[in-house]
Order: sequence, then structure tokens, then C-alpha cells
Amino acid sequence: MLLDFQYLLWIAPAVLLGLWAQYRVHATYAQAEKEPAPLSGAATARHILDSAGLQHVAIEQTPGHLSDHYDPRAKVLRLSPNVYMQRSMAAVGIAAHEAGHAIQDAKHYAPLVVRNLAVPVASFGSGIGMWLLMFGVILNMKPLLLVGIVLFGCVVVFQLINLPVEFDASNRAKALLVEYGIVPQQDMRYVNRVLNAAALTYVAATLQAVLTLLYYIMRFNGNSRD
Repeated sequence: MLLDFQYLLWIAPAVLLGLWAQYRVHATYAQAEKEPAPLSGAATARHILDSAGLQHVAIEQTPGHLSDHYDPRAKVLRLSPNVYMQRSMAAVGIAAHEAGHAIQDAKHYAPLVVRNLAVPVASFGSGIGMWLLMFGVILNMKPLLLVGIVLFGCVVVFQLINLPVEFDASNRAKALLVEYGIVPQQDMRYVNRVLNAAALTYVAATLQAVLTLLYYIMRFNGNSRD
């Protein structure tokens, strides 16, 4: 049976935190979306990038809701339609955060460099590693479980590296929005709430990855003693 209730109980704190974080993201975004800003998300990102000497970084629309991201290989900042077009505190906050990633890339911010290098291994580990962990437990095959632990360990390392990358991008965004006069200091509370809620989702994902790894290490050690 693939469903492991002991595992579900083990990671329950992280799952609950993740659900709360997702709720906070949508609630704070909806509130900040009602607060007007002088620039659209696209114009905010363009202003920040140009001020940092990153005129070569393109800004494009991408489908989806909250699908905003920076592509370091293509040097393109992709914003969801609402963020791209709207003049709201939510839009400028998210756009500034993504522009912060572009600035990190240009400055060769070490955690971002390491994170980008780790993406292929982490992607492989999250897919294959998880299946090896589950089947290692189900089939009681220690070698299979050990390989799964090693592969999924790469996911945990990626998540841990990702935290300072995301926190730093948000800190850069907050400082630049005030420095460039895009958002007055007294209105930054709306941006802060959105970015802080988003940061909490990364904390929840990291906690779940860590708890998952610890759970299967515990199972491996238990099988070894048996």
C-alpha cells in the first residue's frame, strides 16, 4: 500500500504550515491588489532593472496566476497577467521581488549560483528519489531506500539553499521600492504582507522536505536494527 499514514502524521506540521501559508498568500494578495500603486508591475520591474544597468533583461507576460518568475538562462523576467498590467501594491511587490532575482543573477549572488547549479539534480531527486523511498520501505529493500535517501537529500539541500535566495530577493525588493519612490514607506505594509506570506510558503516547503528526509532515515535505521 503506497499510502503511509505514519509518514503523513510525521509531515503533518509542515503540511498545515503550507496550507496556512497558501491561505495567507491569497488573502494578502487580494488585499494588496485593491491598493493602488503609481506604476504597473511591468513598469516597476523595468524601472528597477534599468536603474541596476540591466536593460538587456527582457520582461514578458506568462500565463497563469502567481506564476511570476525570473529565468536566469534566458535573462527574462516573466510576470503573470495581473502582475504585469495592474497598478497595485500586490503587482509592484511581486514584480520587484522577481527583479531582485535578476539583480542577484547579475551580481553573481553565491546562493543563487549554487541553487541554479543544483536545479537538475534536485528535480531528478524529487521525482525518482521519492519513488525509491516509498518502494524501499514497501519492499523492505535497504539498498533501494538508501539510494532514495541520497537522492532526496539533494532536494533538501536545494530547499535550504533556496531560502536565503528568496529572502534576499524580497529584502532587495522592499528596499528598492522605497528608494526609487515607487511605494511610500507608510504604504509598504501591503507589500510586506504579500512578500512575507510568500516567504512562508518556502519555509513550509523546506520543512516538509526536511521532515520527509528525517522520516525515511528513521525508517532506514529501524530496518538496519531489525
